[in-house]
Amino acid sequence: MSSSTPQVITCKAAVAWGAGEALVMEEVQVSPPQPMEIRIKVVSTSLCRSDLVAWETHAIFPRIFGHEASGIVESVGLGVTEFKEGDHVLTVYIGECMECRLCTSGKTNICHVLGLERKGLMHSDQTTRFSVKGKPVYHYCAVSSFSQYTVVHSGCAVKVDPHVPLEKICLLSCGVAAGLGAAWNVADVSKGSTVVIFGLGTVGLSVAQGARLRGASRIIGVDNNPQKFDKAKAFGITEVVDPNSYKEPIAQVIKRITDGGADFSFECAGDTDMITTALQSCCDGWGLTVTLGVPKVKPEMSAHYALLLMGRTLKGSLFGGWKPKSDLPSLVEKYVKKEIDIDGYITHNLPFDDINKAFNLMKEGKCLRCVIHMPLQ
Repeated sequence: MSSSTPQVITCKAAVAWGAGEALVMEEVQVSPPQPMEIRIKVVSTSLCRSDLVAWETHAIFPRIFGHEASGIVESVGLGVTEFKEGDHVLTVYIGECMECRLCTSGKTNICHVLGLERKGLMHSDQTTRFSVKGKPVYHYCAVSSFSQYTVVHSGCAVKVDPHVPLEKICLLSCGVAAGLGAAWNVADVSKGSTVVIFGLGTVGLSVAQGARLRGASRIIGVDNNPQKFDKAKAFGITEVVDPNSYKEPIAQVIKRITDGGADFSFECAGDTDMITTALQSCCDGWGLTVTLGVPKVKPEMSAHYALLLMGRTLKGSLFGGWKPKSDLPSLVEKYVKKEIDIDGYITHNLPFDDINKAFNLMKEGKCLRCVIHMPLQ
């Protein structure tokens, strides 16, 4: 294969044809990788809530969702020297070109060249690599892993040790890494501090794991689904609060039980109204709120200026502040050394043909992460 020019591949992909419509298994054509791109045989991919939100609300269709993924490089485009056929990789939804002003600043993990892609097209030429019967099919987050094969920019993939289980570490492509990084990189949670987390999905529980490993003394989880509470304690949540159990606003509850407010609060529910609640739940003087969730509706937020005037800070977090190529290998190593838990977030393992079941499980709040296993051939 290495001596021949890559050709179009026909394979199965789960295509979304409309908002909220069940995904359809289609025969799709996947173009060869263009310059600085690689084509990947997807081995495992997990369903993230942002896939669900985009599937229910976004207007760009037809589309192939999926962005938490691991796989094996099938072919490489011109100019690619970092990867070769057979390499094991993680996909990432934000890249790292290592050359732009943002990448070289040392101040952010955002990349000007390979930032969050919102148009459903490839970074390099603003076209798509997928089609069904000649009709273009759009990408999602420049990854589109709900396909047996996909094409990504080489800056949006990270090489990993071939001995590491791909069906586990695919979670580091987004949710688990995002939560750990929010606690470690963005908030820099301190030993002995009090933390409150709004939303106990995979991201929220990854924040909890990160806070626990940093030595936080109290980690309070807020969620209106009591079924999550037992699982939450396994990741470091020390106490749980169900907003439905109180008549007073939940921010007042948090301030009351923490003697004035938490040191750190994290909004992981994808609800902009909850950002205000998280800010209100922080203490005066130094309270820090980090927002990670992707809102399904109402992207604008509002808060009284006095919350900030009294010394609180609000910060956003994309991918937990990790620079994907520079930092993800260290997270994989921590998993190998059993310093961080990934396996505990995997509540379901499903074959590719059952991908709609995974969407239903997430909609119903019955899973953390469903790992989708692609056919072996």
